[in-house]
Amino acid sequence: MKNLVLNANKWQIQGIDLTDLKQKFGSPLYIYDSEEIKNQIEVFKKGFLQSDLKIKYACKALTNLNILRVMLQNGLGLDTVSLQEIKMGLSVGFKPTDIVFTPNCVSFDEISAGVKMGVRINIENISNLKKFAVKYGISVPVCIRLNPNISSQENSDKVTWWHNQSKFGISIDQIEEVEKMVRDKLLRVNGIHIHSSSVIMSTEVFMSAAKTVFNIARRFPGLEFIDFGGGIKPDVGDGNEVIDVTDLGKSLDREFKAFCNEYGKRLEIWFEPGRYLVGNAGLLLTTCVVRKRNGGTEFVGVDSGLNHLIRPMFYGAYHDVANISNPRGERKKYTVVGNVCEIDNLAKDRAIEEVREGDLIIFKSAGAYGYSMASTYNSRFRPAEVLIHKNEAKLIRRADSYDDLIRNQVEVVL
Repeated sequence: MKNLVLNANKWQIQGIDLTDLKQKFGSPLYIYDSEEIKNQIEVFKKGFLQSDLKIKYACKALTNLNILRVMLQNGLGLDTVSLQEIKMGLSVGFKPTDIVFTPNCVSFDEISAGVKMGVRINIENISNLKKFAVKYGISVPVCIRLNPNISSQENSDKVTWWHNQSKFGISIDQIEEVEKMVRDKLLRVNGIHIHSSSVIMSTEVFMSAAKTVFNIARRFPGLEFIDFGGGIKPDVGDGNEVIDVTDLGKSLDREFKAFCNEYGKRLEIWFEPGRYLVGNAGLLLTTCVVRKRNGGTEFVGVDSGLNHLIRPMFYGAYHDVANISNPRGERKKYTVVGNVCEIDNLAKDRAIEEVREGDLIIFKSAGAYGYSMASTYNSRFRPAEVLIHKNEAKLIRRADSYDDLIRNQVEVVL
């Protein structure tokens, strides 16, 4: 988070002291910076000067309605994976044609509902594609989501997307079946979609993959756009390689223009960033409630856990950690753990400014898949969310209450 600065021993975002936010809204607390989101959007656009770029925010990363409004105000469309996400997008003002619906392994009823809503449809399996052809024929255009079996760099065995065991997309060995439906005028394919994964972390690898995509696109004469998906990783400070998005844009911009000239038509180029736009724009603020030593490990126990930020335990994801109550303190090694009844390491063996009970501990790069994957496990409340916008902190979601926990339970006589 570039706008997170230390000013006179106080950590601030847009001039707002994080300690004051804790006093006003409580702890734990999710905090987002709209200016950081806007900056990330501008960086993404920077490399694409010759192409007709359309950015569709992958809202599964962070679905708060106010975050969607920030995206709308900055000219983005929306990438959705459920009917509920579509409804959220429509409710804040997105046009149906600016929303793409890419559900995974859903019943055809959901796809039909998406058609009725007027959104762009993206289908990722032959079964639903055949049903779509029977019901709609060429009257409704459809995008096809492909799995071209492209080799990729890997950063985790849990997030290896572009390979032939992935559940995502129509396999390349089924492409002729799709082509035949188009030739027989059973389908009108207006776009192809490839999931561009965070495991592809260099421009060279991405460009190699893009050439494969262009070869596939040549087989479909009626395209209006090519969608390279999302998954581009922001720099979270873990030292791992990430794509230079501006450099990628410049390289892909040239190749895409050349492809369009050959194709004989100017197509739109789509991307669906989620984590890239909001990941570093958010943080989770917590409070150290327990300091303890067990064996040779110094533990910092905070008032949060994997029920609020599951990524470290689920993916082995890295989140930079800082003690904002003691910013000049001597750095010592700690394992930061949560308060749920599981092994719950939020940060293991990390050098952090000396921690005392009551200190405020922040987890950076927590804007994406933080709150959106949060739960009420152990019957603990989900935290509030705050958006800092134009130098003002706005509450955009209240913390859960006991009534929220039991709202949908039905008591019966036993």
